[in-house]
Amino acid sequence: MIKHIVMWRLHDQAEGADKSENAARLREMLRKLPERIPEIRRFEVGLNIDESEAAADVVLYSEFESLETLRRYQQHPEHQKVVQFLKKIRSEKRVADYQVNE
Repeated sequence: MIKHIVMWRLHDQAEGADKSENAARLREMLRKLPERIPEIRRFEVGLNIDESEAAADVVLYSEFESLETLRRYQQHPEHQKVVQFLKKIRSEKRVADYQVNE
């Protein structure tokens, strides 16, 4: 199993909205992906509640059967729509992908 974790920091203003509005929009876009992309095994989206300087604004935790299914998810047209939105609103991105033996 592959665990895929992504964290984003968002611009204070982007696409005519503030950070909290864009975070909420991003969360809704991401939440729709599991019903549209069959490769997703587990999917969780969270908005930050901590005001620490080290905190990200939005986090995604997801699981996939293999690196191959993760790659198919990443190339899926519905995922690519989210990526295009993210490119406009994010100031920073961090990713970790790792394998877990069940």
